[in-house]
Amino acid sequence: MTENVIQRQPVVVRVLAKVLSYVFHPLFIPTYIFGWMVLRFPYEFIGLQGHDLTLREIGVFMTTAFFPAFTVFLLWKLGFAKSIHLRYQKERIIPYIATMIFYWWMWYLSRNFTDQASALKFFYFGIFIATIPGLILNNFVKISMHAMGVGGALAAIILTCILYQNNYGLDIALFTLIAGTVCTARMALSEHSLFEINLGFIVGALCQIIGYWVMM
Repeated sequence: MTENVIQRQPVVVRVLAKVLSYVFHPLFIPTYIFGWMVLRFPYEFIGLQGHDLTLREIGVFMTTAFFPAFTVFLLWKLGFAKSIHLRYQKERIIPYIATMIFYWWMWYLSRNFTDQASALKFFYFGIFIATIPGLILNNFVKISMHAMGVGGALAAIILTCILYQNNYGLDIALFTLIAGTVCTARMALSEHSLFEINLGFIVGALCQIIGYWVMM
């Protein structure tokens, strides 16, 4: 799609698409999944109460969202990226590597945590390994990070329900709707083609399945 196509989109559509892209930015997905597990499986966090749980949530956000985002900010300020949106494939190489390191560290720490949901172990491992095909494929196509994020999150929710044998069908349906809407928003903004969206979604979901198979 060209810039003219973007301009032909109604203003309301563009604004909503941008809001969705920010709210469901892939860097926020780990924090959202952590919060969802706390809400749905509180007995798995019995060792974390009050202040300790808040600190853990902050730790997840800092490691999986703030530090990777700060890396992008520094690249932009140093002139290695034209904007924080990373619209060009070559601008995404260093952020992919940095995110890979932070996600690996989150997974490495989670292996020894006994006071949180065991499902987080496969989830963290899944998002870590997702950065590997993401980095490799980035050399050939502008794979959608947003699609990777929502695809991985949806797969993680389904797999977590299977693991704990709980039927949260409404949650699955709701996030299926969110995932579809986010992917549509990326196309409405002409950030990605349908192929790049589908590829990202498949990679994100498949890596969660691999993480589940390896860690569980």
